[in-house]
Amino acid sequence: MAYSTAEARQQLLDDLAHAVDEVGVALAALGGAYEELDEQTGDRLEAELFRPVQVAYGRAQRTHAGFAERHGLPTRTFKPSTAGRASDTARSLLEAAVEAIGESEHLLAEIQDSMMPVEVGDAELRAGLAEIRERVAPLPDRAREIERILGR
Repeated sequence: MAYSTAEARQQLLDDLAHAVDEVGVALAALGGAYEELDEQTGDRLEAELFRPVQVAYGRAQRTHAGFAERHGLPTRTFKPSTAGRASDTARSLLEAAVEAIGESEHLLAEIQDSMMPVEVGDAELRAGLAEIRERVAPLPDRAREIERILGR
């Protein structure tokens, strides 16, 4: 079944929204993990993970909003999810953040691989997707480095 351009654009917007939501989950989990850590480890988490995820989250939201506005599609407001349960440990929150980052990266890759951004002819969307992926790609490895020092 062939997609119309309007349907393809809406599907892209919906898929991008899902990826943005996952980055928001990671942001909330990292915020929760920060609260559980000592000052030195917390500062490292903030510099190496929280701030880059926060920047990626902002870029993802702008990419979503810009695409929607350029094509007359409805925009939406994103809010990071809650950080988790009170019983969550820094390690479990960090793992949740890594999982959400991985899911967002996977979703963004699927969008890019689908060729829909090319088919709908939106260079700004393609640039935004590439930038977001570039920002989140190194984060799981950084998180694993921080995870290794937890509990020492």
